[in-house]
Amino acid sequence: MLGAIAGDVIGSVFEFANHRSREFDLFNPPRYFTDDTVLTVACADAILTGTDFGEAYLDYATAFPGRGYGGRFSHWVRKGENRPYNSFGNGSAMRASPCGWAAGSLDEALDLGERSALATHDHPEGVKGAKAVAGAVFLARTGADAGAIRAFAESLGYDTRHDLDQLRREYEFDETCQGTVPQSFAVVLASTGFEDAIRNAVMIGGDTDTVACIVGAIAEPLFGGVPGDIADRTRRTLDPRLTDILERFTARYASAAGPKGPKMA
Repeated sequence: MLGAIAGDVIGSVFEFANHRSREFDLFNPPRYFTDDTVLTVACADAILTGTDFGEAYLDYATAFPGRGYGGRFSHWVRKGENRPYNSFGNGSAMRASPCGWAAGSLDEALDLGERSALATHDHPEGVKGAKAVAGAVFLARTGADAGAIRAFAESLGYDTRHDLDQLRREYEFDETCQGTVPQSFAVVLASTGFEDAIRNAVMIGGDTDTVACIVGAIAEPLFGGVPGDIADRTRRTLDPRLTDILERFTARYASAAGPKGPKMA
């Protein structure tokens, strides 16, 4: 799941100041992790420990306040009741990548993705967004190429054939799954490597840290991992608790990765 975290960290400074260009320094000015990283790690922790997803989200959001949580999610945390609120926000998709790494089959990835969403995002679009990311990560790490991943996303009803230059010109901030997930798929499926995918994610704008998080999540297994320098600099931004879960999750599921190297259609 390091790819998702790297996308979040790199995209963090552009969320409300869209850059609209591929040309930028990946880590200057200094980057930081946002709610996308916190809740991705919370999802991984729930899988590692068998904890209820909702309880994990409440725990981590309370432990890491002020990280850019959405308004409805913040209200949910304050209430502390651990009941879903019919959201179709992109928060369900941004945190779902660990489900694709932990699953032993596509069906299990989709089930885990759905369960990870339902703690908060029980609207059908919220569930679909999480299942799409979990399924794509599973497919990429087990050897599927970009064409198979596109077919999977389109089987869920997503249009993944957006033109990136048009998105750069016209795409606006959108916090919904239906306004974020298909664009994220379009970015990663038009890219040639991990860094290329993250630069393209920043270029199109929108909810940049979340788009880059989703893109990074899928790009990591599709392109054979996160490049070393990006991985090292991303890890240095993390809190020790987040690092601990990242390392434990990676140690348990690293052997689940499929063949290394780009797998383009």
